[in-house]
Amino acid sequence: MDGWAWCHEGYDPREEGLREVLCTVGNGYLASRGSAPEGSADGIHYPGTYAAGIYNRRTSEVADTRIDNECLVNLPNWLLLTFRMDTGPWFDIESVDLLDYRQELDLRHATLHRRMRFRDERGRVTAVTQRRFVHMRLQHVCVLETTFAAENWSGRLEVRSALDGNVRNTLVERYRRLASDHLHAVRTAEVSADSVLLEVQTNQSHVRVAMAARTTARGAARLDLHRRLVEREGWIGHDIAVDLGTDRAVTFEKVVTVFTSRDAAGLEPAEQAIRWLHRARDLGSLLATHVTAWRHLWERFSFGAGDNADETELLRIVRLHLLHLIQTVSLNSVDLDVGVPARGLHGEAYRGHVLWDELFVLPILNLRTPAVSRGLLLYRYRRLPEAREAALAAGYAGAMYPWQSGSDGREESQRLHLNPASGRWIPDPTHLQRHAGIAIGYNVWQYYQTTDDREFLTHYGAEMLLEIARFWGSIASYDPSRDRYVIKGVMGPDEFHSGYPGANDGGIDNNAYTNVMAVWILLRAKDALDALSSQTRAELLDTLQISADELGRWDDITRKMFIPFHDDGVISQFEGYHELTELDWNAYRERHGNIRRLDRILEAEGDNVNRYKASKQADVLMLFYLLSADELRDLLERLRYRLEPKMIPRTVDYYLARTSHGSTLSAVVHSWVLTRAHREQGVELFFRALRADVVNIEAGTTPEGIHLAAMAGSVDLLQRCFAGIETRGGQLLLNPYWPESLQALNFTIRYREHVLTVHLTGRTVQIASDAGKQQPIQVSCRDKTADLSPGSRLTFAF
Repeated sequence: MDGWAWCHEGYDPREEGLREVLCTVGNGYLASRGSAPEGSADGIHYPGTYAAGIYNRRTSEVADTRIDNECLVNLPNWLLLTFRMDTGPWFDIESVDLLDYRQELDLRHATLHRRMRFRDERGRVTAVTQRRFVHMRLQHVCVLETTFAAENWSGRLEVRSALDGNVRNTLVERYRRLASDHLHAVRTAEVSADSVLLEVQTNQSHVRVAMAARTTARGAARLDLHRRLVEREGWIGHDIAVDLGTDRAVTFEKVVTVFTSRDAAGLEPAEQAIRWLHRARDLGSLLATHVTAWRHLWERFSFGAGDNADETELLRIVRLHLLHLIQTVSLNSVDLDVGVPARGLHGEAYRGHVLWDELFVLPILNLRTPAVSRGLLLYRYRRLPEAREAALAAGYAGAMYPWQSGSDGREESQRLHLNPASGRWIPDPTHLQRHAGIAIGYNVWQYYQTTDDREFLTHYGAEMLLEIARFWGSIASYDPSRDRYVIKGVMGPDEFHSGYPGANDGGIDNNAYTNVMAVWILLRAKDALDALSSQTRAELLDTLQISADELGRWDDITRKMFIPFHDDGVISQFEGYHELTELDWNAYRERHGNIRRLDRILEAEGDNVNRYKASKQADVLMLFYLLSADELRDLLERLRYRLEPKMIPRTVDYYLARTSHGSTLSAVVHSWVLTRAHREQGVELFFRALRADVVNIEAGTTPEGIHLAAMAGSVDLLQRCFAGIETRGGQLLLNPYWPESLQALNFTIRYREHVLTVHLTGRTVQIASDAGKQQPIQVSCRDKTADLSPGSRLTFAF
C-alpha cells in the first residue's frame, strides 16, 4: 500500500460528491474540487472553485422574512474540457460503457490523476488520462493535462476547452431556496489563437475576477489542428479538432491564470491574468517548481513511522488531512487577509464562513508555519473595530467577536435555518455563542508561547487579549447573594441548548466552559501586560482607557466567578442542566438509527432538545481539551473550588453518555479527554475522528466541504495529546500518553526558531534539534527538565 496515494476505483455517481471534496487541489489562494472536467452542476458533479476571502452578500425572502447571507463565491469553472468523436454527442459518462475508471490524488505532489477507458455506442474504445494541479508556488496558476488515445478506431476528435462564468452557489441543498447568483459577466475576449479571457464581477461586493486560459496540443507526430472560437454570455472557449488514428495519442495542456481585484501588488485583474499567462511556461516546467514547493512543505509537515500496513494507512490519512489543511491555509494565505474557513476552500457549507475552527487548526500551524498562524490572527486583529462595535451595540465593553465571520467581521450567523427533517425554517440562535472570542484569545496566547513573537504581542496580540478580556469583564455581573460573578444568556460549544425549556429569552446561564475560560482570558490579559515593556504597557492602557479600577475588577472576577456543579461532583454544563429530562437514547437510536442531529429529529416531532440532557458535541469537556489538569486545578482553586482527582473521569463519563456526536469535532475532543483514563477507548475515538471525512461518517455533509477543524484536530491528537507536546511558561513540555498500538512515530516541529525532530515509541521520546545559532531551549518531560542546544538531542523514558 502506497502511503502517499489516495485512490478511488470505479465510477459511482453516489460517491462523486465525496470524491470531489477529497480530491480537491489548491494552494491557500484558491482551490478547485476534484470534479470531472467535462461535467457541470448536474446533481452528480459539482465543479466548484473558491478563492480565499472572496465573499458576496445576497438578500432572500424565506418564511416571510427577508434575510441577508454572505457567501464564499463559487468562481468560474476553469476546468471545463469536454470532447466528442466526429460530430457525435459531447461525452457523457452515463451513456458509455466504462471499462476502467480510477482517480488518484498524489499526496506528495498535490496532483490529481484520472484515468478512464470506455466503449461508446459504436464500439470505439478510447483511453483518457488526466492530471491537474493548482500551483503551490505560482499561486495564480492552474494546470489541466488531458491525453486521448484511440485504441481501435480512427477519426476526428474534437475537444472543447472553455471558461464558464455561468455558475451559481447551489452545492448545499438546504440553501437552494436562497439567492445563489453571485457573478455577472464583465467581458470575454480571444487573447490569441490559443488563449481566451473571461472577466466577471461579484454583484454586491464588486470583486472582479479574471481568468485567462491557454490550450495547446502535442502528439508523437505533427498535428493538424483546427480551432474555432466558441463564445456566449459569460462563457468562452475554443473547439479544437484533430485527426486520430489507432494507437495514436494526443495531449492537451490547459494552463489557466486567476487574478482578482483583492490581490496585493496587482494591476487590473484581466491585464494581470493575460501577462502571467504569457509568462507561464510549459507543463513540465510548471510541474517541476510545483513539486519542489511541496517537497519543502512536507519537510515541515513530516510525519513518518514504520512499514507495517496499519501504520501506512494511518499516515496516509494523516497526510491527506495535512494536504487539505495546507491547500486551505498556506504561505500564500499570509497576505490575503483571510481567516480559517470551517469547510476549507472545498465547498459551500457554512457559506464559507470563519467560525472558531482555528482553535483546532493553529496548533498544527504554530509548530510548522508560524507565519501562516500570524496572518490568520491578523485577520482577527483587522476586524477588532467591528468586534468593538458589536459589543457596544449589545451593551458591553471591549470586543465581542462574531460566531460566524466573513469579509468584514460582522456577525454572519443566519437568522433562520432550514431543518431538513421537518422542512421548516426555524430561528437560529447560534449568534449567542460568545465563546468565539475565547478561541481567538486562546490562539493569540498559544501562538506567542510557541514563537516568542514579541513584536506580534506588542503591536497586535496584547490589544486583542485586553479587548476580549474587557468584554468578559463587562458581560460578567456580580451576584451579591452568592458573592460570585455570573454570565447569563449565552450558548456553549454544545450547540444544542439555546435556552431553557419554555423560556422566551435566548441563551442559558453560567455555561461552565464559558465561565472558566473567561477567567483564563482575564488572567492571560494580565500576563500579556506583564510581558510588555513598562512604556508599551502604559501607552496601551492609556490608548484603550483601561483604568486601575477596571483591572482590579478583572482580578476580582478571576477569584469569584461562579462555576456550576452537580451534587455528585460533576461539573454542570450550565446552571440548571441537572434539572433537565433524561433522554431515552436507546429508543431514539432504535427509531431513527442516526441520531447525530438529535435537535432536528426532536424539532420535526414537535419537541425541543432544550428539554433534555443531550449534547451535540463536547462542552464541559472542552475544558480538559484546552487546559491541562494542572492548569484547570490551579484555576479552580483560585476560584475556591476543588478539582478532586475523580472529578475528571466522572465528568467525562457523564457527558460521554449524553452526547450524540453530531459534530466531527466531538470525536476529536472525546478522544483527547479519554486518553488519560481510558487509553484504548481514546484510540478508538481517534480513529473515528481520523476517518470522519474519509468515509463521510453516517452519510454526513462532507460532500459540502471538508471539516477542516476535525482534520487538523485528528492530527493534533498525535502531537499534543498522545505525544503530549505543550508550549507553556517559556518551556517545551512533553507529557506523552503514547498508545502502544500506534507503535513508533516521527514528526518534525518548529519551536522558537529550533527545527526539532520528535521520535516516539510506547516507552521513550527522543527530541533532536538541528544545528544552528539559536539559544538553547528548556525541555521538560514529566518530572525531568533539561536544556536542548542546537545540534543535540535528549531522550526521556516514561
